[in-house]
Amino acid sequence: MKNKKLTLNEKLNSSDCVNKIVIIEDKKLAKRYGGNKMLIATPIEYDKVMKKIPEGKLTTSVHIREYLAKKNNVDYTCHLTAGIFINLVARASEERKEEKTPFWRTLKKDGELNLKYPGGIDKQKELLEKEGHEIIMKGKKMFVNNYEKALFELK
Repeated sequence: MKNKKLTLNEKLNSSDCVNKIVIIEDKKLAKRYGGNKMLIATPIEYDKVMKKIPEGKLTTSVHIREYLAKKNNVDYTCHLTAGIFINLVARASEERKEEKTPFWRTLKKDGELNLKYPGGIDKQKELLEKEGHEIIMKGKKMFVNNYEKALFELK
């Protein structure tokens, strides 16, 4: 019997996914990241946070990670899985006809647009400009100008 390939939304909502707290025993790593308790949050946790960002407001992957760390009483979250799961949220949202997650409002650190989002940076740029944000080039990368002024405080 062939294994059924999961849709992105099935992956996002997988019931066997649970938040995991990992204790980092390597003292150098713990010092580098600011503690030894690391959260690996589930994709659905990132989706819930990203859905909180209202039109005209923004967040960054760093702000989401800090929020989830504080909420789960850990020192930090895994930056690698955060990037993977934020992109999964974006792609899963595009797969749905309803209840979209406004993934375009989640920027990379320093307000950079995310090349890996559905439609790439051109689509993210278009959606952000519709919400009143100015997009600027810095070298070969695009950023939201003065993104800090539009940051949404996660609570």
